[in-house]
Amino acid sequence: MANFTSNTYQMKRKILTFTNKISRQLTKPERKFVADITYGILAAESCLLTDIVDQLHEDSRKINIVDRLSRHLEKGTPVKAAVSYLQMVKKWIPSEPVIHIDDSDVVKPDGYKFESLGIVRDGSESSSAKNVYQKGYHVTEACVLTTSNHPVSIFSRIHSSSEKDYKSANTITFDAMERGAALFHKATFAMDRGYDDNKMFLKLDELKQDYVIRLKSNRKLL
Repeated sequence: MANFTSNTYQMKRKILTFTNKISRQLTKPERKFVADITYGILAAESCLLTDIVDQLHEDSRKINIVDRLSRHLEKGTPVKAAVSYLQMVKKWIPSEPVIHIDDSDVVKPDGYKFESLGIVRDGSESSSAKNVYQKGYHVTEACVLTTSNHPVSIFSRIHSSSEKDYKSANTITFDAMERGAALFHKATFAMDRGYDDNKMFLKLDELKQDYVIRLKSNRKLL
């Protein structure tokens, strides 16, 4: 039991050291939120706020802590924290790194009150012979490989065509490409066949980036 407690303390100390590096320019409430949400997710192994709150062991009522975390989440990632995080990531990355971009989905089939809930292809239920569509959101993620070949996120966005002023999924992908190019100047983008599109090739050429994209079976090469 003593060893377990010691391991837990060491893990929490490492997490707080990490969060302090990316939140040092934030207000005190924001710094506390960054530490609480990061530690809570890792300790609970869950993204549910009720599970996260259970790991914080605070004296306040559970519903009040959930409300506090929710209010911070509604504001999105603080710009200063995002900049500090990305600058820290750059220290772990080799020159001309590999960046992976991929899309996935978050399915909410029983959801009715979620904001801007759209329709997405359910990757878990769909197959090459059948597409299954559900209520949910698209997720675009870009990860870069560190010097030890560990993937680290540099871009993550949940989006829906039901959002006001939404342009397209391609626009989100272009944002991810632009961030990677701005951070590392020169990189190799690795992407699956869903990105076999002339628009993607032209965008990466415009950014002067290298890329490896798996082609669709009907792609004609000259």
